[in-house]
Amino acid sequence: MIRMSKQTDYGIVLLTHLASEPEASHSARELADVVHLPLPMVSKILKLLAREGLLVSHRGSSGGYRLARQPSQITVAEMINALEGPFAFMECIETPGTCRQEAFCRVRSNWYTINTTIVTALRGITLSDMTRTIPGGMPPPVGGSHRLGGGQLPVLA
Repeated sequence: MIRMSKQTDYGIVLLTHLASEPEASHSARELADVVHLPLPMVSKILKLLAREGLLVSHRGSSGGYRLARQPSQITVAEMINALEGPFAFMECIETPGTCRQEAFCRVRSNWYTINTTIVTALRGITLSDMTRTIPGGMPPPVGGSHRLGGGQLPVLA
């Protein structure tokens, strides 16, 4: 199964909340309360996002974190890259020469095409897009479960 880390998931949740008021500054404590996440985790993610240039932090009594750019100018690809590192579906795409089978692999070019398609899609979705609910999309999880109705995830065919 291919899955983003919880840190990335939570980071995108935090960025999406910040995008609802892109000019406002929010403290780590306030954000932790609003998104129902532990303060230490939120603080860690906010510092990382600020270091990677997606957030601006201000100290002082009216300080906090805010977006460094407008939500329409931040892509999902940038968010994932900031929180996970460069996206690569297969290790040989990110770091050529790491697989002993690379010289003989008959599907590497296919993985490259798949990787490129995914990255292109992620670059085409902005933080602004993430603030909108997709009609007919998945309902919010109940009880913290991310599984679909019958407990099964969809199978790609």
